[in-house]
Parts: sequence; structure tokens; C-alpha cells
Amino acid sequence: MNRRTSPTRRGHKIFDSRFPLCDSRSCECRRLRSPRFPSRFTHHRHFFRNARHRLPPMKLPRRTFLRNSALGLGGALLSVRTRAAAPAPAQRCDPYGTVRLGRSPLRVSRFCLGTGMRGGKRESNHTRMGRGKLEALIRGAHERGVRMYDLADLYGTHPYVVSALHDIPRDRYQIVTKIWFRPGGIPEAERPDADAVVARFLRELKTDYIDLLLMHCVVSAKWPEELARQMEMIAKLKEKGVVRAHGVSCHSLVALEAAATEPWVDSVHARINPFGMSMDGPPEKVAPVLQRLRAAGKGVVGMKIVGEGRLRNEPEKRSESVRYALGLGCVDVLNVGCESTEEIDDLATRMREVPEPA
Repeated sequence: MNRRTSPTRRGHKIFDSRFPLCDSRSCECRRLRSPRFPSRFTHHRHFFRNARHRLPPMKLPRRTFLRNSALGLGGALLSVRTRAAAPAPAQRCDPYGTVRLGRSPLRVSRFCLGTGMRGGKRESNHTRMGRGKLEALIRGAHERGVRMYDLADLYGTHPYVVSALHDIPRDRYQIVTKIWFRPGGIPEAERPDADAVVARFLRELKTDYIDLLLMHCVVSAKWPEELARQMEMIAKLKEKGVVRAHGVSCHSLVALEAAATEPWVDSVHARINPFGMSMDGPPEKVAPVLQRLRAAGKGVVGMKIVGEGRLRNEPEKRSESVRYALGLGCVDVLNVGCESTEEIDDLATRMREVPEPA
């Protein structure tokens, strides 16, 4: 009776005829031989010791070898050239990255949390939230990466930052606050000198220094002359390390122009957006002054980016305003009085869409 040879057995016969088994009974190739290993490596390491198992070397014509080598080298060079010619991806703005504020010693986050929406008489929309909600907002901002907080005597927000960030080392965030010297605005009629006001600020903030101190809401073209006494006092406080940098918050175009030429100024808060909302003049007149401020080494903190809240429900205009302010190349920081962490996240997202200013 003729028995059919199974495919497996037939495979073994073919394999044995092509690759004779080694003489050594202990060779591992006995255990490895199988149709599943139809290559010269089936004989394992014994193959390399036994020359009779070695297959003849592949013969390649010299002309073919040279042609293939040239093609491979050309492809490699082309790949390198293509990679070198490809432009680097544009770096996007980091809302929580730190930037230097003009020529001052301050390095601050590009996004600053404002606390003075509709501020006056030591109140603002932020204080009207209630202590718990405002402290949670400040804490949430810090957890996201905000390191600069804009306060003022006019807003009454000093105590909230202290309690919200009580366990954060003082050098991990920057406090901006402002002296109100104009009539009205705060409950008291008296306007003590800057040194006395700063001493009160330090007690309220429970700190021994203020990062950036501003004269709040200057509008006169002659403000450097009118406030010379206060400016001198603040300069002495800076020498003592009580104030790290000083400047003004401008609320008129002439005051802004005066700041650009005043050596005392380290940084300026200026109102800027592409729609002229709550600004000191049309954008085409304000922007060149901001450029001059930047060229003079002053820090520039942009205010009213969201039009004092009027763009809250207009996302496209919010994006346009952020692009405009950052695209000027002279605005270091965006100071926005967000009233929720959702608004912080929204602004941060829109800032990330803008290429990093050169």
C-alpha cells in the first residue's frame, strides 16, 4: 500500500537534501532543522564554523554597484538638503511664559490677571464676587501659570491676593499695585505722600517689597512735573529695595507721550485694542507711542484688551484684539480682568494662536 508522504515529511527531505546535517551529533542544528527555517542561518552558530555550509557570495557587477552607490548617496544628500531648506515651525506665544519687562529687573508672565473691572471706592467686580470666589480665581490663575497680579488701592484687592497665595513663596509671583493721587476714587479725602502710602500697602499685602508700583490714572501732559515729589520718594524706596520697579498707568494720549520721554518710568500700563474701546485715542495714534516706549526701554503692559469686558460675547473680536496687541511687537504683557477660570483659559488659548513676537 502506497502511503502518501505528508507535506511536513516532504519538506524535511527537501531541506536535508539542500543542507546536509552536520557530522557532530551534539550540534544544535539537529534541533533546529525544519521547513520553517529554509535559510542558511538554520544551522545556527555551527554554520559559521563549518565552511562547507557557507553559500557562495553574491556577485554584483561593478557598474551596477557604482550606479546603486551613487543613487544612494544622492538620495541621502537630497534628504539632508530638503531638511535644511524646510522652514522651522513658527513658535507660538506662551501665555504663561516669562518675559522681561522693559529694562527693569522684572521677569513676569505674559498674561497678567487684572482685578479692577469696574473699580472704584476700593471695590470692583472682583471684590463683589465675594472672598471665596475671588481667592479661588487667583489660586486657579496661579495653578495655570499666571505670575503677575494687577492690584490697586482703588480696587481694594490687596487682602485677597495675600490669602489666596499664602503658601506660595513670595518670589514665585509679582505684585503690581497703584497709588491713587487724584480727587475722589477712594473714601479718604487726604492724599498722603507716597512713602506713607507704600508703608500701608506693605502691611495690607503682608510683604516687604512691591514688584511694580505705579502712579494711577495720569492724564496730564505735565504729570512728570506735577508728581515730581512723589516720584522722588518712590525712587528712594527703589534704592532701598522696597520697590523693584516704578511707572505710571496712563489714561490720556498726552500722558502716554510724556511717559515715553521720562527717564523715571520703568513700565507703563497703556490701553490698547484694534477697536479703540476705552482707549486714549485711535489705535493708529496710540500704537506708535507704544513703539517709542518700547524703543526707550520701558516695559509696556496692555490694558483693555477685551474692551473693558465689551468683547466678552464676541469671540472673533477677542481673537482679533489679542492678535493685534501681541502683533505690535511692543506689548510685553496682556493685563485682562478675567472673572472666571474659563475666561483665563479662553484668553490663554487665543494667545497661543499668535506667533511669538520677534
